[in-house]
Amino acid sequence: MQPHEFWQDVHPPGSFDRAGPFSGFFPATLDDGRQIKLPIRSLADGEHALASLIINQASFDVQDALAADLAPKLAIHRPEVIVGLPTLGLTLAAAVARSLGFTRYVPLGTSRKFWYDETLSVPLSSITTPEQKKRLYVDPRMLPLIQGKRVALVDDVISSGASIVSGLELMGSLGIEPVVIGAAMLQSERWHDKLDGFGRQWRSRTVGVFRTPMLKKAGEGNWTA
Repeated sequence: MQPHEFWQDVHPPGSFDRAGPFSGFFPATLDDGRQIKLPIRSLADGEHALASLIINQASFDVQDALAADLAPKLAIHRPEVIVGLPTLGLTLAAAVARSLGFTRYVPLGTSRKFWYDETLSVPLSSITTPEQKKRLYVDPRMLPLIQGKRVALVDDVISSGASIVSGLELMGSLGIEPVVIGAAMLQSERWHDKLDGFGRQWRSRTVGVFRTPMLKKAGEGNWTA
């Protein structure tokens, strides 16, 4: 497949073998059996790889399917507001909020506007931009929308857990403990230790549309789970 062809279609259940080995793509599987082709990204050691999702490059059909699956999983926790993590998590957070019937959501940001308060920010690291030193901000004008409310914290992918922990730290600085964390993809289990280190309760409060495993090289161009 060409790079621009990934994340464009939701395929019927059973379209692709889930057992592997996998070559070129990994078939992420939703709870109802439908599948989405995800490209396989080799890690630096050359022996392991992960399935990748860039949700703002996905078709609207795929975005809608992911939001429609995640929304009821969050609804169980009775959130009153959806808070989205930048950058890619904002696409999913907005769609989930609409799916839940909310009229808006609260986006966090990494671009400091002149009216922002530096005390309303925390350091942010990302697995996709590890060399960039960024901060995670909440617009002070949005505080009345989230303080004292049941917050659901949403990102597109939970991988290393670094971004989610930054979101939890920022919410904690505001006296907010989210009732649930949501994501489209829970990527391998590398995020478990990071989240457990912040609080043992968080892993059980984290829900996703699908999970993808760490992949291991199994010959030229082939990978197994």
